[in-house]
Amino acid sequence: MPGAEKVREVALRLRAEAARVVVGLEAEVDASFAAILAAGHVLLEGPPGVAKTLLVRTLARALGASSARVQFTPDLMPSDVTGTSVFRPGDGRFHFRRGPLFAQLVLCDEINRAPAKTQAALLEGMQEGTVTVDGLCHELPRPFVVFATQNPLEHEGTYPLPEAQLDRFLFKLLIGYPPADVESRLLSEAHSRPPDATPEELGVEPISSAEELLAMRALVRAVEVKADLAAYVVRILGATRRDLALSLGASPRAGVMLLRAAKAFATLDGRDFVTPDDLKRCVHPCLRHRVALDPAEELSGTRVDDVLTRILEAEEVPR
Repeated sequence: MPGAEKVREVALRLRAEAARVVVGLEAEVDASFAAILAAGHVLLEGPPGVAKTLLVRTLARALGASSARVQFTPDLMPSDVTGTSVFRPGDGRFHFRRGPLFAQLVLCDEINRAPAKTQAALLEGMQEGTVTVDGLCHELPRPFVVFATQNPLEHEGTYPLPEAQLDRFLFKLLIGYPPADVESRLLSEAHSRPPDATPEELGVEPISSAEELLAMRALVRAVEVKADLAAYVVRILGATRRDLALSLGASPRAGVMLLRAAKAFATLDGRDFVTPDDLKRCVHPCLRHRVALDPAEELSGTRVDDVLTRILEAEEVPR
């Protein structure tokens, strides 16, 4: 598939550009690019200081996309995100002033520090690609992808994201502390950088454009999914609904998202067909925020990822 080969080339160049700034997050770079190609949004969870924000800024620069950042705080209003109508006495009319949501890659930093009303301001944009203010609908740019970071919920001053909001994210990526060897390399490279240096100042160059990203999305949509793989996804979804360790199983929408993500990863590898390995690669990031642990299991220390791993090991893989 010549088009997929082009996507593979862009993916390799993206990894190289991101490595100039971000150390040890190669898998997260790949997953973020796959989400962009699958027209999905990404939730990044991890403690402060593990380069979540820097990762998104680097992606925006390397992919040639317009970007904006919103720092979520307890007093942030919905209009601070979407925009507002401003009266101009000169012509006696209200004019819409666009908010930071009107960018192609939008970073919502510490999204779980804002109350539910402001979190919900993102819902229409994430699902419909539009924003409605004062009864008027405004189109968001294309592509439009939200990257939201959050601290783990046990940290003070955070608000859990509601299920409807979580369901809008294609992936939930967990970014923890790096291994010792990676952290040593990070410190060796980062200590001499200016503390406020941008990815552009650190040498990251654009290797794509918004138009090219939209063309690559069309390639992803055309990737083939055989019937036995769709049946495999149905078995995985059914297992999450039957597993007693989970109080909430995965929905049909979760299956749709899982297939979209697998098609994106197949394209990143230069293929026009999905394999079982593509699906298995996507199960944890696609489903970990769409299922819920039984409270007793949570108290005993069980993790959602542990349950998903057990389900994958139990389900027969198509040949």
